[in-house]
Amino acid sequence: MYRFFVQPQINQDDHQVFGYEVLLRKQQNDTWVLPKNFTEISVEEQAKLLEQTAASLHTAVTNQVLAFNLNNQQLRDPLTLGTIIALKKRINPAALTIELTEAPTLEEVKGFSIALHQYGIGLVLDDVGTGSNTYNNIVHLLPFVDQIKFAMQNLRMNGDADKIPTSLAFWAKIAHEYRLQLILEGVEDSHDQALAKQFGITLHQGYLYGKPSLV
Repeated sequence: MYRFFVQPQINQDDHQVFGYEVLLRKQQNDTWVLPKNFTEISVEEQAKLLEQTAASLHTAVTNQVLAFNLNNQQLRDPLTLGTIIALKKRINPAALTIELTEAPTLEEVKGFSIALHQYGIGLVLDDVGTGSNTYNNIVHLLPFVDQIKFAMQNLRMNGDADKIPTSLAFWAKIAHEYRLQLILEGVEDSHDQALAKQFGITLHQGYLYGKPSLV
């Protein structure tokens, strides 16, 4: 069995939940775990789960956004785009954003962006600055997305926590230059909040506001 857990995203301007990232989990021996491969359940099946999640959270009423992750294998499936558009029509007027966990090609992101924006679906580049999503790999994609996400926990897990302030300053500057929203992930305490405030970052996500939970 698969379900979506949700983690709240907070706008510090008004201290309200503006959205939720949906995180796929698999039930195994009475425990919910990360799937070994996120493609082991189709995007169509995930869309059905997301529709149920939207209904449970009443996001059409609250105007809160649901953020749904796609990797490159899922993005390149010819059925994915139509599945997402159909999902948006079903949950309308609930808001939906797609988070790309890997950097696609320029042509892929251009086509995806144009199609999604026709239906009011936002596009996000996840984990900027780590993994394959380095600045040089994604700079040409930035004009076609609406948000970028910087995950402090990735640097912490790699033993590079000392690099967070410099990296965050860089990505805050990039977000400003490209007129993008920047969501800061991995906010765990008041020190992280203060760091975000230093760079004018008001959109937060992390354990300080809530761990992923089942709805």
